[in-house]
Amino acid sequence: MIAPEELTHILYRLGEEKQPGGVVSPPVYLSSNFSFTTVADFRAAMANEFDLPIYSRGANPTVRLLEQKVAALQGTESALFFSSGSAAIAAAVMAHVKAGDHVILVRYAYSWTWKLLAETLSRFGVSHTEVDGEDATAVMAALQTQTVMLIVESPTSLNFLLQDLRTLIGWAKDNGLTVVCDNSFGSPLNRKPVEFGADLICHSATKYIGGHSDVVAGVVCGSRERMRKIFYGEYMTFGAALQAEQAWLLLRSLRTLPQRMEASARGAREVVQFLKNHPAIASVNWIFDPEHPQRELVADQFDYPIPMFSFRTHTADPDAIMRCCESLSLIRMAVSWGGFESLLLPAIVFARSPHPVNHFRLYVGLEDGASLVADLKHALSALK
Repeated sequence: MIAPEELTHILYRLGEEKQPGGVVSPPVYLSSNFSFTTVADFRAAMANEFDLPIYSRGANPTVRLLEQKVAALQGTESALFFSSGSAAIAAAVMAHVKAGDHVILVRYAYSWTWKLLAETLSRFGVSHTEVDGEDATAVMAALQTQTVMLIVESPTSLNFLLQDLRTLIGWAKDNGLTVVCDNSFGSPLNRKPVEFGADLICHSATKYIGGHSDVVAGVVCGSRERMRKIFYGEYMTFGAALQAEQAWLLLRSLRTLPQRMEASARGAREVVQFLKNHPAIASVNWIFDPEHPQRELVADQFDYPIPMFSFRTHTADPDAIMRCCESLSLIRMAVSWGGFESLLLPAIVFARSPHPVNHFRLYVGLEDGASLVADLKHALSALK
């Protein structure tokens, strides 16, 4: 767990000790270009664009301050921010595979991670095996002589199935595999992936890091060596860099990350308790419920509770489910999570889904719990 004094230093002081003019809020460096007064300085920057700003497709001071803070939160040496979470995961994977390589991917991982492997990298000779991540033996059995990478996401973001990260990452490292962990669900406050030995930790920064539903961004955290590899390859080549204005918004949001997570988790507890006792609800899957079947893995992997879960209704009648969804007034139907607003993602909206139509994902935002419960109570009455 991040100690309170360390968390305070990272969020409010790290990288800001010498702000120009004593400003309280870090400046936004909107310059696309950076000039030099001597050839020697220009040459030095050209030789180390990873650290020194030349052109904002590479290093930008506002973005670099954000990267410094998030790397410290995640417990890694370095980080790189991208214009989306999908770009971040794609760069992390592509920087470490080549034609002929094989990747192990846990089942039910983020759909765009699956698409990267199944529909894009497969065209260039990279194969993959999708395997039940809950079964560590099955994951290990998927190892081939060409396997170079394991991609984990614990828990998966729609059905919240956990993998035994401590065991799987240890096994992967013993077999020389690069481990990519999507920690978007966990938020940077949960450092466990790096403590277990994950090489690359990815986040959709749109979620908890952003927190206000006004920025799309992604980040990869890892060693300085791996970040340099990605920077001089996929990062600079594809140009999916985060803009300085968006980096500033994310810096703003980091200030309140612990408070937002605490408030949302408090609301989630109240909503979960209501749903567990409602006659229309067949099951609730919140991994932080003391009765959760994988509670030992949860305790091992998370320092802070996360306010998102799934539930299923008894009825699977599509018309009743649509009436229920459309009866909500406070909770909104939308993808994503991590903002101020509570969001419902019903499986019924997908043309093709591995989940039944009575499956729902609910993220609890910053609204008061009583208001959310009242909204759900009204909506669930439409199932009758």
